[in-house]
Amino acid sequence: MAMLNILIADDEAPARNRLRDLLTDIGNSNIVAEAKNGREALQLADELQPEIILLDIRMPDMDGIEAAQHLQKLAKPPAIIFTTAFDNYAIQAFDINAVDYLLKPIRLERLEKALQKARALLPQQLAAIAPLSPKKTHLTITERGRILLIPVADIIYLRAELKYVTVRTAEREYLLEESLTHLEQEFGDIFIRLHRNCLVAHTYILGYEKRSIDEHGEKQWVALLKHVPETVTVSRRQQHLIRMS
Repeated sequence: MAMLNILIADDEAPARNRLRDLLTDIGNSNIVAEAKNGREALQLADELQPEIILLDIRMPDMDGIEAAQHLQKLAKPPAIIFTTAFDNYAIQAFDINAVDYLLKPIRLERLEKALQKARALLPQQLAAIAPLSPKKTHLTITERGRILLIPVADIIYLRAELKYVTVRTAEREYLLEESLTHLEQEFGDIFIRLHRNCLVAHTYILGYEKRSIDEHGEKQWVALLKHVPETVTVSRRQQHLIRMS
């Protein structure tokens, strides 16, 4: 059996120690790193390219299921084996969708069997278990061959431009290959559609103002935003939102 490069991700040190001991007993495995949450797991996986990640589901900062969604954006996604102390509902979902998991406390024989059949998750498998996770806390941006995690809470607006969406934070802009409609469906409680091509975070809107938009003096409502000089035009269809604000 070929040597397997494995990343362990669990927020509890005893659980990481248990997995390390079990992997030592099994042999044929090289633990490339250990992570305490999903964000660390993604960063280490991007850097070290392990073949398998043993990924705890319930972790602070970013849970295992969200991390798995981001891991799929890597050039070579690793095989994922979830580890969990929870719960019948999650286990049923994993079983139905053939997603591999290990129930804590993890037994050596079960871990060995999981490693033997580990494979990368299919997109439809991830989509099926995504509802088990709270709403995503980050967006994944691929830039110069690297994966960047952008906290949703830092995003001021999302603007559709050709086949990309511009993600604007206070620091800079990023390009995301994603549908604005899909982002609105996923984060509709955080962002408001002010224009057909732009979603703006409620918390970053300072107010609204009418400004001249051409040499003829025609005026249009715009949203004034925190931390950035640019404004976002409010389409006529969405101007009822100004009266509600």
